[in-house]
Amino acid sequence: MSSNVSVSPTSLIDHIVVPGDVVIDLSNMTNQTIKLGSGLRQDNDAISAMRAGKFSYSKPNKYWVESSHKRYIPRTEDHVLGIVVDYKADNFWVDIKGPQLALLPGLAFEGATRRSIPKFEVGSLLYLRVVKTNIGMNPELSGTDASGKASVFGPLKDGFMFETSTGLSRMLLSSPTCPVLEALGKKLSFEIATGLNGRVWVNAAAPRSVIIVANAIMNSETLSATQQRIMVEKLLAKISD
Repeated sequence: MSSNVSVSPTSLIDHIVVPGDVVIDLSNMTNQTIKLGSGLRQDNDAISAMRAGKFSYSKPNKYWVESSHKRYIPRTEDHVLGIVVDYKADNFWVDIKGPQLALLPGLAFEGATRRSIPKFEVGSLLYLRVVKTNIGMNPELSGTDASGKASVFGPLKDGFMFETSTGLSRMLLSSPTCPVLEALGKKLSFEIATGLNGRVWVNAAAPRSVIIVANAIMNSETLSATQQRIMVEKLLAKISD
């Protein structure tokens, strides 16, 4: 949906809104084009929220309400963190926080053959790609990218995995790098894998760094960009005391 109005940000951007909140008033704006994403509706000169969430903006001209959900609905090409819950024949069954378990064929890894299928114990944490999501069927996963290469996918060893809302996961994967990860990356060395299914894995040489990164991420969901940077500075100050 598009409307000819100004794209000037409002004071509500990055703030939590609820249904009925007017987030943009078009009456005092000059003619420019904006795009309204999910969670918004237009009624004459008022753009209002239709659901609770964070009022978000991305350049050059898109506005939407980012909702946070615990339940994950798989979509093709999503990157997810899955936990192996069973193994039968040449297939693994994986929990990805969706309505159903997901199927991971043993051959869905780079270089895998029937004689060299990877072995994963129940409880193993894997970074995977969703490749099929047919209605009424279990989603199917792969341990490779679209070209068949392992790329970033595969088992995640050591480190710490924690669960978030799907909205926070999307924020962590946004481009440019979200403020909380940008601020942490300037001071700490760590690895991170984020699944769109609301799971995050963090690893670092120092256990203290893992704790700081995890706490910063979990605290960041309802904060503005500036608030995220301040929060990280305060966490880092505590370990330097």
